[in-house]
Amino acid sequence: MDQQDIKREKILEASHQRFLHYGYSKTTMNEIAGDLSMSKALLYYYFPDKSELYIAVMRKLANDYLKLFEEKFNNFTGLRDAFLFQVNTHHEFIVNNYNFFDFFRINEQNLPDTIWGIITQIRETETKLLTSAIEAEVASGNIAPVKDPADVVDVFLDALHGIKVGSIPQKKANFPRKEHLDEIHNKRLLLIDIFVKGLGK
Repeated sequence: MDQQDIKREKILEASHQRFLHYGYSKTTMNEIAGDLSMSKALLYYYFPDKSELYIAVMRKLANDYLKLFEEKFNNFTGLRDAFLFQVNTHHEFIVNNYNFFDFFRINEQNLPDTIWGIITQIRETETKLLTSAIEAEVASGNIAPVKDPADVVDVFLDALHGIKVGSIPQKKANFPRKEHLDEIHNKRLLLIDIFVKGLGK
């Protein structure tokens, strides 16, 4: 890794900490430069604006998240284990980075295409992981054959993301409030049981 790469990594790490503690809207490029004892001009040399810096941090976080999935690939003790891993890993990721995602709450109706690209990549990896878990269970005779495992996983992930809290009328916002995360997580765990039983013999 050359000096520029090292500096870039340091910028991403410091920015992540800022976004994590103060959120996107309350973080300035000046503050990030100050955290790094770096001139604002040098920071702008690496990242022309705050949204580009945010997206770079988001990409780094997404890569770390995806690595967790790649390490577990074809390494589950059963179908429930695979679905649990996806739900728990996703929950921990959101809880641990909650303030970072205020960008999503602010720009929910207008997320940049680059962010959608990262979200799509995450969804594809989760789909691949769970699809291969279903196929492995079918192959070992633990569950009945499934016509299109990827479609089943697609429905499961759509259902997960569709879970809301209580009967509160949801406006346009889809990003959950922090105090609702545990309740949503518990409902998702219940959904796993329903799905796994449904796929059983």
